[in-house]
Amino acid sequence: MATLRDIKQRITSIKNTSKITQAMRMVAAAKLRRAQEAITAAKPFANQLQKILANLAASDSEFMHPYFETRKDVNSIVIVVISSDRGLCGGFNANLMRTVALRIAALRKEKSDVNITLIPVGRRAVSSLGKGSEQILREFPDVFLKIDFSTAVEIMDEVSNGFLVGRFDRVEVIHNEFISIIRQEVRTMQLLPFAPSTGTETKKSSANVDYIFEPSLADILDSLLPKYLNMMMWRSLLDSNAAEQAARMMAMENATNNARDLITSLQLIYNRERQASITKEMLEIVGGAEALTA
Repeated sequence: MATLRDIKQRITSIKNTSKITQAMRMVAAAKLRRAQEAITAAKPFANQLQKILANLAASDSEFMHPYFETRKDVNSIVIVVISSDRGLCGGFNANLMRTVALRIAALRKEKSDVNITLIPVGRRAVSSLGKGSEQILREFPDVFLKIDFSTAVEIMDEVSNGFLVGRFDRVEVIHNEFISIIRQEVRTMQLLPFAPSTGTETKKSSANVDYIFEPSLADILDSLLPKYLNMMMWRSLLDSNAAEQAARMMAMENATNNARDLITSLQLIYNRERQASITKEMLEIVGGAEALTA
């Protein structure tokens, strides 16, 4: 049975822990706000690039850019896995790694001898995937300590060059997508071969338009496609960063609430034990006084 001093020390310890989790929640909330602002700032440029590329893809042209090439035999696949650098964010990284394992299993089921190469981004992905049997192309730990666009460019240069020379037949990225503060979803996205989304509205608007390209369509695509792919990787990093902060914010909020509930429960136990101790002492005093008067 714990003594009153033990219970008191435990209450003090949990109070200190709740202060830490509450502070971490506030820090995550501030970082989440900045992450959302970064996503909002990147969205107009990415959307406009996507619209332009969709119009170019809908044009009547026999030119096929190498990034559009869908290969019949997919023998080699590279997967970029974006995790967090730190923990204390609930099931953020566990859900991601589970999805990666399921995706690899599905690819093996489609073709047993397919060569799968991984690019872990974030310290948690580097730590988890480094213990597996899959080949690691490059590692990018600690990218979220100071997230920078150059990281997205470096990753895309690595995978796009490999795709162009035929080293990889497909490039995918798996990351957590920020939906809302209480909801993050693991998303698997194909980057290469590039498949522009030519929606109904784009097709209708482009159906009766005769495009004149200056310079050539090849030059335009050579300029725009790398920019768009870099932006897609950048948005994946921003999405993962925002999702991480939202997950950590909710995890710390739940931890703080649980600590408060535990403190309340321990305080009741402490008061009950203290009352029992006082009652016992009073009974001992009364018993002693009666013994002396007997």
